[in-house]
Amino acid sequence: MSKFTAPAVVLSLFLADRASKAWALGSLIGRPVEVLPFFHLTYAENTGVAFGMFRDSNLFFMIFSAVLVAVLLYLRRKIERHGALARFGLALVLGGALGNLYDRIAYGFVVDYFDFSFFPAVFNVADSGITVGAALLALGVKDEPKPKPAGSGGKP
Repeated sequence: MSKFTAPAVVLSLFLADRASKAWALGSLIGRPVEVLPFFHLTYAENTGVAFGMFRDSNLFFMIFSAVLVAVLLYLRRKIERHGALARFGLALVLGGALGNLYDRIAYGFVVDYFDFSFFPAVFNVADSGITVGAALLALGVKDEPKPKPAGSGGKP
């Protein structure tokens, strides 16, 4: 993945998350939809984090998310030197974090709607991006960083 693709991944995930949450807000409140016997689309408002932990902590997680995004952007060049997997993982985490941060600021909670009967929590597109991105980021940064190109003037 090119360094220039990462912003497109961040934006695409953010927009997909926004569109799906707008749909959930307009279509799912009080009307869950059974997609499969074990999978429903169920509107939920989350003021905490995964699995409903730390309910009513929206302000804390709003600040935490903003700091996380700032730290990841600050470390971006260092992370990107680990290669495409780390870059892609970082882009997914950033896109997901921005999607959920938007909800926390705009609504005071995160909109969730993916409801699997075998999974203990309802989640959304942003959560999926954060989870997959964090795993890819961890796999990517375990490898040694790629050397800086010669004549790059200290920039990766």
